[in-house]
Amino acid sequence: MNFVYISPTFPKNFYNFCDRLKNKGVTVLAIGDTPYEQLTDELRNAVDDYYQVYSMEDYNEMVKAMGYFIFHYGHIDWLESNNEYWLEQDARLRTDFNITTGIHTNHIEDIKCKSQMKKFYKEASVKTARYHLTTTLEEGLKFIQEVGYPVVVKPDNGVGAAATYKVSNEKELRDFYNQDHPTQYIMEEFVNGLIISYDGIANLNKEVLFETSHVFPNPIMDVVNDASSMYYYSLKEIPYDLKQAGQACVKAFYTAGRCFHMEFFRLLEDKKGLGKKGDIIGLEVNHRTPGGYTPDMMNFANNIDIYQIYADMVVDGYSHYNHERPYHCVYCGRRDGLSYTYSHDEVVRKYQFDLVMCERMPDILSGAMGNFTYTARFETMEEVEAFVEYTLG
Repeated sequence: MNFVYISPTFPKNFYNFCDRLKNKGVTVLAIGDTPYEQLTDELRNAVDDYYQVYSMEDYNEMVKAMGYFIFHYGHIDWLESNNEYWLEQDARLRTDFNITTGIHTNHIEDIKCKSQMKKFYKEASVKTARYHLTTTLEEGLKFIQEVGYPVVVKPDNGVGAAATYKVSNEKELRDFYNQDHPTQYIMEEFVNGLIISYDGIANLNKEVLFETSHVFPNPIMDVVNDASSMYYYSLKEIPYDLKQAGQACVKAFYTAGRCFHMEFFRLLEDKKGLGKKGDIIGLEVNHRTPGGYTPDMMNFANNIDIYQIYADMVVDGYSHYNHERPYHCVYCGRRDGLSYTYSHDEVVRKYQFDLVMCERMPDILSGAMGNFTYTARFETMEEVEAFVEYTLG
């Protein structure tokens, strides 16, 4: 089996996908823009061949790399980056080189455009916020007459919380329409809800091989726009209604043979026209792993190897692992320029036996994840809450 892995150097932990695949006997071929001599020893040992391109944005270079691999190794069976940024290019390469194990270009809008996701949520019987694809101020005002202020506006085809913000009154609405937007925006009714995710891996038959859940108490939109500290944590038990909604979405969306990260709201109050307090509302489905170092958090919380489960899925279609969930894993991201009660050394000293990761986040991820990160695991939520208060207070 030949597997082409796209951009294995970013995030840095993704070399583990290559490593586990190679250990399963897969021929792992990687394409990236990092010079070979700058690759880590771990990544060099995890791939059978590496093709450096000058720019991964240059599709012709990517085609040449694929041609090189096919000439030397034969037909490519899988191609993946597990990265939101490359989803469209991954699909194009699969389509052009007849790689059947993955999403093709004819479905890319379904997985990238937030408006297109609505029909799949409907198929899964999961409610979503009412929306409007922005056109004119008059149409925007008409939509707001239906749902009221505030509303949330964001690129229909966008990554993360970039260029996402809340519009709370008519002045802000007019300001939005007076700006030149180079891409299509979607406007949604504001949902006062706790963001909770359903994350995992599905095989080619859309059978869930691994599942877990994370809670995001401070929305990423606010973290990015306010440049504030952020934290999130994993649950030891997946709520039954979340599991039902998540598994229904796995069946409805293009999750075959993929990692997935599905975001939902749990309503914090009744919302007329949407649902009752406590209801699950669909927010967004991402056809890749959760961001940052969340795959490693899954490992720490569950005493598993998520990269191995992925490799098992690719090769065997199933995976055997210990299903216990002994820990909550919690991530805290501090922001440069903010003052904290306790210093870095004090945090490390107090939680030296609980910390599993502690490092500076790459600048490209810091907008959403914070500049300096602390990841720890605990058996109880009381310990999680105390850690967050000590680290970010």
